[in-house]
Amino acid sequence: MNPRPDTPLLDKVTVPADLRGLPETALPQLAAELRTEMIDAVSQTGGHLGAGLGVVELTVALHYVFNTPQDRVIWDVGHQAYPHKILSGRRDRIRTLRQEGGLSGFTKRDESAYDPFGAAHSSTSISAGLGMAVARDLSGGKNNVIAVIGDGALSAGMAYEALNNAGALGSRLIVILNDNDMSIAPPVGAMSAYLARLASGRTYQGFREFGKKLTGYLGERADRAITRAVEHARGYVTGGTLFEEMGFFHIGPIDGHNLEHLVPVLKNVRDHGTGPVLIHVVTQKGKGYAPAEAAADKYHGVNRFDVITGAQAKAPANAPSYTKVFAQSLIQEAREDERIVAVTAAMPGGTGLDLFGEAFPGRTFDVGIAEQHGVTFAAGLATEGYKPFAAIYSTFLQRAYDQVVHDVAIQKLPVRFPIDRAGYVGADGATHCGAFDTTFLASLPGFVVMAAADEAELRHMVRTAASYDEGPISFRYPRGNGVGVEMPERGSVLEIGKGRIVKEGTKVALLSFGTRLADCLLAAEELGAAGLSTTVADARFAKPLDEGLVRRLARSHDVLVTVEEGAIGGFASHVLHFLAHEGLLESGLKVRPLVLPDEFTDHGKPEKMYAAAGLDAAGIVHAVFATLGRSVGAQRA
Repeated sequence: MNPRPDTPLLDKVTVPADLRGLPETALPQLAAELRTEMIDAVSQTGGHLGAGLGVVELTVALHYVFNTPQDRVIWDVGHQAYPHKILSGRRDRIRTLRQEGGLSGFTKRDESAYDPFGAAHSSTSISAGLGMAVARDLSGGKNNVIAVIGDGALSAGMAYEALNNAGALGSRLIVILNDNDMSIAPPVGAMSAYLARLASGRTYQGFREFGKKLTGYLGERADRAITRAVEHARGYVTGGTLFEEMGFFHIGPIDGHNLEHLVPVLKNVRDHGTGPVLIHVVTQKGKGYAPAEAAADKYHGVNRFDVITGAQAKAPANAPSYTKVFAQSLIQEAREDERIVAVTAAMPGGTGLDLFGEAFPGRTFDVGIAEQHGVTFAAGLATEGYKPFAAIYSTFLQRAYDQVVHDVAIQKLPVRFPIDRAGYVGADGATHCGAFDTTFLASLPGFVVMAAADEAELRHMVRTAASYDEGPISFRYPRGNGVGVEMPERGSVLEIGKGRIVKEGTKVALLSFGTRLADCLLAAEELGAAGLSTTVADARFAKPLDEGLVRRLARSHDVLVTVEEGAIGGFASHVLHFLAHEGLLESGLKVRPLVLPDEFTDHGKPEKMYAAAGLDAAGIVHAVFATLGRSVGAQRA
């Protein structure tokens, strides 16, 4: 009879304090079990897999060396935080990731004390960490603050602003650069790991501090000279870097999958470091799972999948996705106009510009995680007569609002903004919800703001934007598939500021802006069955508003309901502003705006989220009956 195997180490670790009770020699086994657990969990839920696989050993090392949660560990973006969640008291819920009522796919302050800062957009960790470090200093605290940021996230300007400020302030802050693309690092190995341990240890640090004290007696000029000499000598061994010039003590690169390298360096920095420190760690995205390692995107984001084969579950094939319709339409227009160029901020696949890039590689520009630069870069292209399409998710366009205002709108430059992920985005939750773009763009003078009601309308809007040279123009569309309408061979140029009547009625008017149009049509059928003849209109434009259409609907109906997938202050606000100034609100007309609720809504299935928001067909019917003072089950009018 074979002896019963020991309990897996991971079963003995509920919180990081349990991990710190293990011998250091047990850490590789724990990391292997953690990796297996994460793969199994994400195979059932879907989510971000590759990033987490790449930081398993780093996660174990951080929680082993540092006294979390008193020591703050901030994960930039949060894509890589699944192993961290498993080790920090959430393993029993890890298979609820991104599900309604379950764990967030990102770090979230109200989910755990081990998440000191919420994140889902990139490049915020160093700024937040520096704020925490300065707060600690002001309070006389002694805890460590560690910000983990990827090489991709480091391409954003905000990260460099934070590095610059941290170097100037000199507060004790540890930044770990997780380089998983080999974009910065030279080859790593035993020698570089040894040098990293040497540089982070007491001997070098002590010599550095001794030099500072000694030169204090010799004057500032000698101090600067000797400090430069020490750092210059170190540069011969470990390589001088931009980070050193910004005031950071730079260690690495070291192998981020070798715990025998990671743990001693982290201990040295914990025990002997002063001032801001940057540890350069090289990892492999998708590490330890062959299908992820072999995939081009390293399984960055996956649907549910088979652990053995890596095959992902596919959504049922029906209508094409809005993203693909946009890409195909833009390719079609670019074949007709060589001035059309496309700009993405590190999201070629998500925006469909990977397809455009295959067709027009010389006219496609990925600027990295740098939406601010991307927008102004597009503005520069526009000044020279090109037609830039800056394809940016709604939630990420928020990051470049000053550039949209200052560099594009004020100068009336014809930059085109295809806005993907408008409205609810499901599993990505509040941080990625596309709620605000209509509100913040339609408030800008001279901006044309459109929303596609379906995939055919999206094709029309791509062509409309391509033909419009009078100033900035945007068009929004959601994540997911269209509704299966008949598609034109090529889009038509829409008349700017003109909507359309889709269904004629006499008593109730439903004015839709965006893809709630399909639900408006379903609602109109139910209202008609209840004796309420209903008009359904597609506004197409929030700005310029089709005033003639709104006036007509207001004068010929008892009830006007506006419907949109956006926040308060968007399309409905422009309609109400117009009605008020026209005096049409004083004629007995009953107006009800239906918008997304004034809250940050957690993740869930989009159809359930829209139902909860009252923006599905049933919600629209309920709003009409409530406006008329009737119950939904009332007899026919």
